[in-house]
Amino acid sequence: MQAFVHGIILAFGLILPLGVQNIFVFSQGVTQPNIYKALPATLAAALCDTLLIFLAVFGLSIIVLQFEWIRLILLISGILFLCYMGKVIWSSVGVTNLEEGRALPIKQQILFALSVSLLNPHALLDTVGVIGTSALKYKGIDQILFATASVGVSWVWFFSLTITGAYLKKLHISGKVFIVFNKLSALFIWGTAIYLLINLD
Repeated sequence: MQAFVHGIILAFGLILPLGVQNIFVFSQGVTQPNIYKALPATLAAALCDTLLIFLAVFGLSIIVLQFEWIRLILLISGILFLCYMGKVIWSSVGVTNLEEGRALPIKQQILFALSVSLLNPHALLDTVGVIGTSALKYKGIDQILFATASVGVSWVWFFSLTITGAYLKKLHISGKVFIVFNKLSALFIWGTAIYLLINLD
């Protein structure tokens, strides 16, 4: 139980802050015509987190932490990706896409979710550096329980974001609110990229 509870608390602490992954999943709940059409993005993000967590818990973290050049490649790639993502989100018109019939199709949802999950340096480094190293103290069934708890938090969180986005859309909040949300999100993402660049060494 200690390993299971530890996994829940740690995963929740890492996934709670506003980030690229959370923003994208939430925005699909808002912009898609109904919640079911937002599920591809939700499922893709949750499955990516599941993959990263299990890789980190069962060995990848040891490899990455031993080789500094791997960490640098992940960081530099992530910084470039965050700059691009900030530009995309800044230019997005948010929920007004619905009025113009331009909600993301399934294929684009999945590709976008894969990119914000697997090319996001915060997600990668948090998973490998925090969850992976924390799992080193457990063995056998405790390690499996730790990983399972972390994965469970991830799935519950992403589905909650999608449902919240879909619910807010039903309240008929002005589209301008979500445009402002996109702008603030883009600024946050660019700020994250700058922070990573400053602390690159």
